[in-house]
Amino acid sequence: MAFPTTPRQLHLGVDLSDAGAHPAAWRTHGSQGQRLFDAERLQHLVEVAQRGTLDLVVLDDSFSLQPSRSTTLRGRLDAALVAARLAPRSRGIGLVPTVATTHTEPFHVSKAIATIDHVSGGRAAWQVSWTTDEQDAAHVGRGPAPTEADAVAEAEEAVEVVTALWDSWEDDAEIRDQATHRFVDRAKLHYVEHDGVHFAVKGPSITPRPPQGQPPIVVRVGSDASFGLAARHADVVRISATDRDEALDLRLRLRAAAAAAGREPGDLRVLVDAFVVIGPDRASARARLDLLTELEGVEWDTGSLTHVGTAPELAETFLDWSAVGAADGFVVRPASLHTDLDVLADGVVPLLRDARAFRDRYAGPTLRDQLGLAHPANRYAAIA
Repeated sequence: MAFPTTPRQLHLGVDLSDAGAHPAAWRTHGSQGQRLFDAERLQHLVEVAQRGTLDLVVLDDSFSLQPSRSTTLRGRLDAALVAARLAPRSRGIGLVPTVATTHTEPFHVSKAIATIDHVSGGRAAWQVSWTTDEQDAAHVGRGPAPTEADAVAEAEEAVEVVTALWDSWEDDAEIRDQATHRFVDRAKLHYVEHDGVHFAVKGPSITPRPPQGQPPIVVRVGSDASFGLAARHADVVRISATDRDEALDLRLRLRAAAAAAGREPGDLRVLVDAFVVIGPDRASARARLDLLTELEGVEWDTGSLTHVGTAPELAETFLDWSAVGAADGFVVRPASLHTDLDVLADGVVPLLRDARAFRDRYAGPTLRDQLGLAHPANRYAAIA
């Protein structure tokens, strides 16, 4: 296996949703399908990812029962609550719950993510999502489902409100002066005074500024509207690309759009979704995928980078895509978590370390440390 002489440092995340990315993963031997909602199982998965010093784990969520997947599996736990439970039971690794902005108030989102950041010591991020599904709207009962354009516009406004609320406490607002009975310096609490199309929020937050200042914003790009949202607001962008050239084009366009929006494009981390079936040889990996397909009766159409092969081959693909600037890293979506996650941590990661393309320890206590993102200034402190 040939390694680049000057490799770029990769970022790696893993999606811990359900039993794995393949619809039939929960039906396989050893998948622990009966423990899908068991908190100890989820903690074990995080520990495995942490053993590989991965940057982050993603927890999916929605208002519907697995809305975008052809699977017989039904049901999920609340992603933000799961992340809050995992926060004090983990170290180093980022926790990224998916929280929808449709049918949800930004004030609630703000304090939920801020709380996870406090409990974890600065390892929270927020994967922004939205819904245009009528059934989702009926579940909540607040009105009809929006169009895609309206849903993304609402999501963008929600991001603006949430991030403003995170800044509504300055970093040193808590003074805890027992002699004067002053717990906070009220001059360092700020009204956000947002009056927009979808939300009117006065503020300040009831939760102190998160340890990271601003927990990273994660956006999955799947449309022109989401592309714009990601370029203007995301710290981490998840893209789907079936080949290296497609990924390179998307990453370059995202960086250009971020620059056009007045942002530093170097602050954007573009991660490609990678669906993986890892085996000791290609034939074994293919046989396992064939078994999964037979169990569920559907072909596995991922729409993104798909690897069916060995750990060295996957490491080589990651290094190859990274070397040409097609990706800053990858969000790995294991076909079966109980099989592929261990191989990722113990088989793929050591090869990336050998190539000097991945860390062997966490860079610091926060997710921003792992991603190489600076602690952001408080917008209100700057004008005070």
